[in-house]
Amino acid sequence: MNIIVCIKRVAATDTKIAIGPDGKSIDPAGVEFVVNPFDELAVEEALKTKEAVGGDASVTVIAFGTSEAQKELRTCLAMGADKAVLLKSDGHNHDAHVTAEVLATYIKSIPHDVVFCGKQAVDNDNSQVPARIAALLDLACVTEVKTLALDDNVFTAERDIEGGREIVRCPVPAVVSTQKGLNEPRYASLKGIMAAKKKPLEEVEVQIPGAGVSIATLSLPPARPDGRILGDGADAVGALVDALQNEAKVL
Repeated sequence: MNIIVCIKRVAATDTKIAIGPDGKSIDPAGVEFVVNPFDELAVEEALKTKEAVGGDASVTVIAFGTSEAQKELRTCLAMGADKAVLLKSDGHNHDAHVTAEVLATYIKSIPHDVVFCGKQAVDNDNSQVPARIAALLDLACVTEVKTLALDDNVFTAERDIEGGREIVRCPVPAVVSTQKGLNEPRYASLKGIMAAKKKPLEEVEVQIPGAGVSIATLSLPPARPDGRILGDGADAVGALVDALQNEAKVL
């Protein structure tokens, strides 16, 4: 079985962000970059699927990004992936249309039985890429999966829906997007880190299509106003209610 995982290099959610000089991107200076957390779930599920299938099953991890994304690809190799591919970007923050087109075009050129993706990237948060890839590859797509089992080349997946949980069955080939709760991503062992240095990491030049959406400007949210003390104990209740009704307008 040929298992593909699409990952993205993103800024860590606890890092401090500053706007770049162009006003349209973040300043990378001092920012910690990591594998997108939802994509880590996809890598783990790909490795679990490989272990369950056995035989000559393989896991290939693909990223669309600049050369700096080699670090995140090596992290996935250290976790246990067999091969990594970097589709070279021009460094722009591309929209979901461009990203899905580039990824799907490359995936079409290689054997693929299942494509795992995180449900969304924590930078743009648009949750579009997995479904777009599936549409471009003409494959079935199951999104935001919480449990997953493979039996005789058919996935049985559970996913949360409004007011309940949905159970679906889907034959491979298919695209699956992963959600928190599906698994606990493994840490790379020292042996895995050493082995990753010898595993293949291929860089591929790609054609980048025109964007459907572009960023006009990027800005930080306004600073929170300083808090104030309205009083002490029960005597402050009236002032608090008044402030919530007439100033915050949340009551």
